[in-house]
Amino acid sequence: MTTDVQTVTYHCVACGTQNRLQTARLAEDPKCGKCGEKIFPRQPVTVTDATWQTEVIDSPIPVLVDFWAPWCGPCKALAPTLEQIAATRAGKLKIAKLNTEENPRTAGQFNIRSIPTLTLMRQGRPVDTVQGAMPKTALDAWLSERL
Repeated sequence: MTTDVQTVTYHCVACGTQNRLQTARLAEDPKCGKCGEKIFPRQPVTVTDATWQTEVIDSPIPVLVDFWAPWCGPCKALAPTLEQIAATRAGKLKIAKLNTEENPRTAGQFNIRSIPTLTLMRQGRPVDTVQGAMPKTALDAWLSERL
């Protein structure tokens, strides 16, 4: 008897090894078969135009993308909140940070006109977007409604 088990391939954030993961077991926050570390990140990941496909589109778990710039005060104020959310929702949500000044192609694709802009992505598609910094409780509530 054969069963069709759906899998995805994803790289370990610690060592870069490609791991084949069963989609039904993604919520179990899998470990890398090579180094034994958790595959999904525990802190925000820097994303560029070049890594957008791998880090966001191909991610087997939802991704909250923070479109930001280094000179933006509200972006800096939001950063610790995103670090906390990355740690508490590790394995279930990835936080990705895209500097809009260094990566204008992707920022342009999403028509980013003000920062910070947070876009929740699932299976490579935008689910919802919110603009501006918000307190952790409000952002957690926003995410919980959408995840």
